[in-house]
Amino acid sequence: PSFCSLSQVLFEQDGVFMHGDAERSGEQDGFISGSLRLMDKVTSARCHGDSSSVVEWKCNERPSRPLESQLSCETEWDMVNAVYFRKKSSTPADGGVRWSFSVMDLMSVKVRKEGWMYLIFILKNDSTIPALHFHHGGGEAFLDCLRRHVLLSDRPNSALSQSFENLLDDTTFGLIQKFRKDPYTTTLGGFSKVTNYLFDAFRGPDAEPQERPPDEVADMLTEAIPGLDINQQEEPGFEVITRVDLGERPEVQRSEPVTQEEWEASVDSEGRIRDPQHLKNRIFRGGLCHSLRREVWKFLLGFYPWSSTQEARRVLHRSKTDEYFRMKLQWKSVSEEQEKRNSRLRDYRSLIEKDVNRTDRTNSFYEGEGNPGLILLHDVLMTYCMYDFDLGYVQGMSDLLSPILYVMENEVDAFWCFTSFMDEMHKNFEEQMQGMKTQLIQLGTLLRLLDRTFWNYLESQDSGYLYFCFRWLLIRFKRELTFLDVLRLWEVMWTGLPCQNFHLLMCCAILDSEKQKIMDERYGFNEILKHVNELAMKLHVEEILCQAEALCLQLKNCKDLPSSIAEILGFSCEASAAVEVDDGKERDSPEPFSPSQVLQSAPSFSPSRNGHIRNGAPDLYKLAYIS
Repeated sequence: PSFCSLSQVLFEQDGVFMHGDAERSGEQDGFISGSLRLMDKVTSARCHGDSSSVVEWKCNERPSRPLESQLSCETEWDMVNAVYFRKKSSTPADGGVRWSFSVMDLMSVKVRKEGWMYLIFILKNDSTIPALHFHHGGGEAFLDCLRRHVLLSDRPNSALSQSFENLLDDTTFGLIQKFRKDPYTTTLGGFSKVTNYLFDAFRGPDAEPQERPPDEVADMLTEAIPGLDINQQEEPGFEVITRVDLGERPEVQRSEPVTQEEWEASVDSEGRIRDPQHLKNRIFRGGLCHSLRREVWKFLLGFYPWSSTQEARRVLHRSKTDEYFRMKLQWKSVSEEQEKRNSRLRDYRSLIEKDVNRTDRTNSFYEGEGNPGLILLHDVLMTYCMYDFDLGYVQGMSDLLSPILYVMENEVDAFWCFTSFMDEMHKNFEEQMQGMKTQLIQLGTLLRLLDRTFWNYLESQDSGYLYFCFRWLLIRFKRELTFLDVLRLWEVMWTGLPCQNFHLLMCCAILDSEKQKIMDERYGFNEILKHVNELAMKLHVEEILCQAEALCLQLKNCKDLPSSIAEILGFSCEASAAVEVDDGKERDSPEPFSPSQVLQSAPSFSPSRNGHIRNGAPDLYKLAYIS
């Protein structure tokens, strides 16, 4: 077949100067005048192939004008790209200077000013293009044009940053800086190259191949999430947790899933749930048959009140459908011209489009090009930006929506169930990461009580900050379990049983099953990260649920349970007291809790004024940990 190449010029400007040495930026003789172009190139057999935008600069040998140097300032522009191309450069036969590269090969752009703007392009292969100086203006116009083809972000804590694979190539503490700016992308991008990645990130390009001490690496990681200090025993005002006799850990058995017959028997003639607590107990114990999930998840997530009739739910659904499509129309009706003046919406859309194209693509509901499931995933996430524009979209939220949309197969139902889930998960994605900080602190407190020997080992390996659990907590084990196991796990957790923060006990259960190998093999800082990462898709949800519930029973039966642990898990004061006093008479300690008693006494969840689930005492745990 015959091949052809077409080019469309998107931006062109003469009088753009090149400088090959940043240290000589004030010397006029170092500048070479040229023309800068941003072009859209198409190359294929019929000229209908894939296009790629190319930045090209060519020397035109115009004399440079004297310019005054001023103090410089710098802004970092981080870029999200999924496709990697090799840099293309050429030298024309006439001896003139020319270079070009695909914008998809671009990792970042540094913007500096010395009376005029100049740009420094850094490519993904760590090479740097000589600075381009816009002596006669036009730099902002070029960046505006570039934004139409790649995603640029200049916000310091934005979740819109480069992928984890690119972060691994950063030098001079680049990874720590990126983790501080964007722990979500860093963590979700996949710890697939986790072996030695931290130590490699701390080496400069010409550094000797020697590792920094692990304690120095851990100290720098401490700065990644400001305010995070898991080992708080020595700080005034915090409870000191000493060794406690936890007693025996009971055996726990799981049950079969709730069947269609059980569900039908639990509903009265008007559609009300006869005994919501009993039904939640059964769901916690065995989960649901898949055919029931589409209906029952709406109750678990607070979209439908447990006490509602079938007619009330029909009226509510009609109202919520209207509300959803009103919000959807808001972003659908934004014109291209409007979007050019709305950088936040433009950024949200760009990141959503990128994440949708890589979320659960092996699942039949999302696989293939032009799949309707992908369109629904995109539309629900965009509409959520209208629902909560302050949060908008952060990487990881597509992972939380995907299983819900898969079950509902309807964008309206999926949206309202997703908003309820996000009410619970919202703090995980906020810029200050308060939710993640609190959970990591609480997890450390639980581990310290459950197994002081293992905790001390983690501390000795500078792993006491539990960063290897970050992804588990951020998206509730979505990347650690098979898709069907995620469905089972989430519906169990949505019951709110058997205690508050049950997902933290699941983390403890996983680490409890791996601690012997970690200590016997004497894993260090890197090896622990690598080992935990490699557990993904090897975990069995039913086993983890049994172990986590057994931990819950063990702690609830403990006579001397520290109050901070009781607050984390939502246990009542009576449950952790060694002796009860009533009517002035002292009584013996209560009998150990059975699984059914734990389920009955677990904290309840009630719908908020918006119909979304809320924990009855959501801020109780803060008393012991937030100064």
